[in-house]
Amino acid sequence: MLEKSWLVLDAFRPTGGPLRLMDVAQHCHLPKTTAFRLLNELTEIGAVARKENGYYLGRRLFELGSIVPLERDLRHAALPFMHDLYEATRETIHLGVRDGLDVVYVEKIRGHESFSLPSRVGGRLPLTCTGVGKALLAYSGPEFIEEVLSRPLRRLTPHSIVDPKRLEEVIGQVQAAGLAYEREEAQRGGACIAAPVFSGGAVVAALSVSVPLARFHPTRLAPAVKTAALGVSRALTRSI
Repeated sequence: MLEKSWLVLDAFRPTGGPLRLMDVAQHCHLPKTTAFRLLNELTEIGAVARKENGYYLGRRLFELGSIVPLERDLRHAALPFMHDLYEATRETIHLGVRDGLDVVYVEKIRGHESFSLPSRVGGRLPLTCTGVGKALLAYSGPEFIEEVLSRPLRRLTPHSIVDPKRLEEVIGQVQAAGLAYEREEAQRGGACIAAPVFSGGAVVAALSVSVPLARFHPTRLAPAVKTAALGVSRALTRSI
């Protein structure tokens, strides 16, 4: 029953709702009666909210999610440096962690006129298509890198890297420079620079600045990104 309840909650990706009963039943491959019962039970405990136009994820999940220790401590350490990086660049700043073969975004800062991007807090994208993801991948250890290179690589745009040999070369470049670059691999017209964040000698996150390709000036942006990521790493070290 717990597994089925989680399937129902997971059906709300990526928007959180609204979903109709039929939407949930079809997504989870459940009978409508089972989906209806699970939605009612989840509504009773606040994990789901029901409104006139359908079901939404409930506020109680937000309350619990905001106190997940790793992400909470990471965001607390990173936010001052993310704000500094935003003030220095006036571009979109991301903080992401690795979950399997994806990067999950745990924080994002953007201005009123920032470039539109597919990323969102709580959302995920393939490691291999994003600057944050490449920074995480490059420092996740040889066994994991080998696992990624042995799998079919996902494509988000025509510029996404789907050749394992090319990706292996890029990973080597990230390891040598301490910076990951992405040009139109996640979205047309966009580019970013990312740097890894470490705690206890292991990569725990990555920080990036994303810009329209026309404003992509690596020599100006790279030092700021690297300095911000180093600051977060030091802050995490002091908090251990």
